[in-house]
Amino acid sequence: MNGITITGLSKDYRLGRTVVRALKGIDLEIHSGSFVCVAGPSGSGKTTLLNLIGLIDTPTAGTVQVAGQDIQALPERERTRYRNRTLGFIFQSFNLLPVLDVFENIHLPLILHRELSRSEKRERVLELVEAVGLKEHVRHKPFELSGGQRQRVAIARALVTHPLIVLADEPTANLDSGTGAEVLDLMESINRSRGTTFIFSSHDPGIMQRARQVVRLHDGRVEAA
Repeated sequence: MNGITITGLSKDYRLGRTVVRALKGIDLEIHSGSFVCVAGPSGSGKTTLLNLIGLIDTPTAGTVQVAGQDIQALPERERTRYRNRTLGFIFQSFNLLPVLDVFENIHLPLILHRELSRSEKRERVLELVEAVGLKEHVRHKPFELSGGQRQRVAIARALVTHPLIVLADEPTANLDSGTGAEVLDLMESINRSRGTTFIFSSHDPGIMQRARQVVRLHDGRVEAA
């Protein structure tokens, strides 16, 4: 089981002589297979929390344990492997490579998965291209796509490695309500069928209504969970 246990998690940022406390001693339990929304006003610490779970940033104090392992204590090579094998990321800013087409952007995380054959990788990518409704755009570059289409590419890329945990920072922010609902349907289906843990940072009421756990942050602390 890949439950997440967060204990005493704090993060400070220095801005000149000023110290900004983004997170202030958070304690939180997220069970394996959860569909979780981290909610709260801008500046409450939502993105910081996701970045610490995702090993994108390091805490000032406290621990993040996944399946009983302190992931922040992993050596750098193991951290890279962990991010690639266990985690999937969906960023609000898409983070697509402009020189690669849809197929190539989704395929990118599979490069390190040498246990998969070329045909298995291709099958995974095409399955997700169809699932997110981009079959007609598979050879288009990001600049040829709308914001909603680019977000769907980012979602497919996050899911292609069959991660145990998906971290999604405002995944529906650039989608219209209909497309956003379709994307959430897809992620809910994967959550149920594969037991993938989804952790969203979002203001979207649609995500909060679907979430089976809502963690409310305010001023760097857990207000409710």
